Amino acid sequence: MKTVNTFLLIGVLLISLLSFQGVYAPRKQTALIAVADTAKIDAESGMVNDPSLMMVKAQCTACHSSKLILQHRFSRAGWLERIRWMQKYHKLWDLGESEKVVLDYLEKNYGPQTAVNLTNFRRTPLKEVKWYKLDQ
Repeated sequence: MKTVNTFLLIGVLLISLLSFQGVYAPRKQTALIAVADTAKIDAESGMVNDPSLMMVKAQCTACHSSKLILQHRFSRAGWLERIRWMQKYHKLWDLGESEKVVLDYLEKNYGPQTAVNLTNFRRTPLKEVKWYKLDQ
C-alpha cells in the first residue's frame, strides 16, 4: 500500500511540475519599443535602463513589484498624484529631492505616449473598430 501511495504522490508531483512549467514559465523579455528609439530593458526589473533607474528601483520597488509601474501610463501629474496617494494611504515616505528624479524617469519612460508596443503588458487601444450586427 505504501508503494502505491508513493508512486501516486510522485505522479502527482511530476504532473504538477510539468503543468507549472508550461503555464507559469517566464516569458522571454521583449524590448520596449520607444517612440524615439529602441530602449534597453533592465533584466531584473523589466524597466527601461536609464541613469535614474537605480533611484526609481530604490524608491518604488521597495514596496511593490516593478510590474505595477510597467502596466501604467500616466502623465507627470498622474504619477505625482499616485505618489501622493501612496503617501496618504500606504505610508510611502517623503521622497525629498529624489522625487524630481523619480518623476522625470516615470514621465520620460512611462508617460502616456512613450510606448508603441508592450508585448508582455497591455496592448494599445484599438482604433477605427468596425462593428457588425448579427443577423436575427
